[in-house]
Amino acid sequence: MASSNANSPRQKMINLMYLVFIAMLALNVSSEVLDGFALVEATMLRSVKAASQHNNMTFSDLEEYQKTNPTKVQQWYDKGEQVKNQSDSLYNYIQSLKQRIAVKADGKEGNPEQLKHPDDLNAAYEVMFERGKNEHEKLKTDIDAFREYVATLVTNPSIKNIIKNNLSTEPSAKAKENKQTWAESMFWQMPLAAAVTLLTKLQNDIRYAEGEVLSDLVKNIDVMDYRVNKLAAFVIPEAQTVMRGTPYRAYIGLLAQDSTQQPKIFVNGNFLSDEANGLFVAGTGSTGTFPVRGYVEMPRSDGASYREEFSTEYFVVQPSATIAPVLMNVLYAGIGNEIQIAVPGVASQNVTATISNGTMARKNNDIWVATPKLGAEAVIAVTAKMAGKTQEMARNTFRVRPLPDPAPYLNITKPDGNAERYRGSKLLAKAALVAADALHAAMDDGILDINFDVLRFDLVKFDNLGFRLATPSDGARFSGQQKNVIRSVQRGQTLLISNIMVKGPDGSERTLTAPMDIRINSELKIKN
Repeated sequence: MASSNANSPRQKMINLMYLVFIAMLALNVSSEVLDGFALVEATMLRSVKAASQHNNMTFSDLEEYQKTNPTKVQQWYDKGEQVKNQSDSLYNYIQSLKQRIAVKADGKEGNPEQLKHPDDLNAAYEVMFERGKNEHEKLKTDIDAFREYVATLVTNPSIKNIIKNNLSTEPSAKAKENKQTWAESMFWQMPLAAAVTLLTKLQNDIRYAEGEVLSDLVKNIDVMDYRVNKLAAFVIPEAQTVMRGTPYRAYIGLLAQDSTQQPKIFVNGNFLSDEANGLFVAGTGSTGTFPVRGYVEMPRSDGASYREEFSTEYFVVQPSATIAPVLMNVLYAGIGNEIQIAVPGVASQNVTATISNGTMARKNNDIWVATPKLGAEAVIAVTAKMAGKTQEMARNTFRVRPLPDPAPYLNITKPDGNAERYRGSKLLAKAALVAADALHAAMDDGILDINFDVLRFDLVKFDNLGFRLATPSDGARFSGQQKNVIRSVQRGQTLLISNIMVKGPDGSERTLTAPMDIRINSELKIKN
């Protein structure tokens, strides 16, 4: 009697044969379906071949553009080359998978375009899920990376969606229902002919995506170009006023215009009206440096706007002319001589002056102060910064002279309370002279008022016999002895202040040759 033990060899054989028979019944693929896959595969291969040829032609055009105008095309050529390299790499990788699957099913002579066992259900899965290689994971990762990269280069939203759908690795609704991954739904128990056709479809989708990107890149070469219907020659000088010794520089070229489109111009935050035809006018009510900044907008062929920014400045200077006497190029030593320096057409902040003998300092915009030293001529050089470089504009030689002798005087308070500089020769009340503390000296010609320091002086009185009696001072102040002499004089007498030693602002000392005479009046007021 035969054993009914489920683990007996006979029972195992029966069970195995049963399972094989059931599987063959469930998974049997008709020859008509396999023939249909072969037809689809042949159509796909023709499509792939045509797409590859089209893409090569497009890339060749891109190469020619790059050779003709590398500056303009280089960025688009670099992107095209990169997407072509990635497309070829992924395409060739999928081709290698098709070859391995064909060899797995048909032997080492296997050819994915001439399958001997198109109904093989195991070859595709064994290759894609071979332990240690995990080709299904690599294929999915590479497709995802290629899809996302290509999507960033396509500008048309509809085309971008098609590419994303074609190269999607999301499981279908049926696969999710069967709890399968994208790779399992592609290769698990999939007939060899179907698996190879699915891989060919991926290759076709890759070539389609590559073609769309290359076409977009070629379009981008001209998207910044503008059609023109009018050309005019233009000359834009760096400056219309050129100083002697400075070269005249101007940009000369063709101005391309499209009279059918008016650019939008914004200057210093304001829209420049179309009626202005690009002419910007600014007021010049005050001097200084003023900016001209803004941008120009033009519609592009793709519907977007192209913006070009600009920035410059202009200078407003005071109308001026230089008027100088030929015979009076004189500077006084030791004091600040004010000199007006201006270069027509150049802002004052761009003008610089130096002196060869002494110091030179700017007082305000156009007024400089030259302080020369005594004993040599002084050369004043003026330079100006124009068009980014500095150039000498003028050079003048001045004679340096010491200051003329000052005139001595006394500070006298008149009866009405006002102060007056008493310079001698007129009648002076004795009381007013007694009240004076010190002798002063200044060069005061109505233009210059320069004080000198009085170091000492003598007060001279003549006695009844005509003898000269001199009394020394206490520096610039009247000494006590001199005050006594003043008190002793009578009405109508004359006093002299002589031997006056002074020190000028340049530090030099000198004795004034002309004395100051004082005619004494007994009244307390100054008489003219």
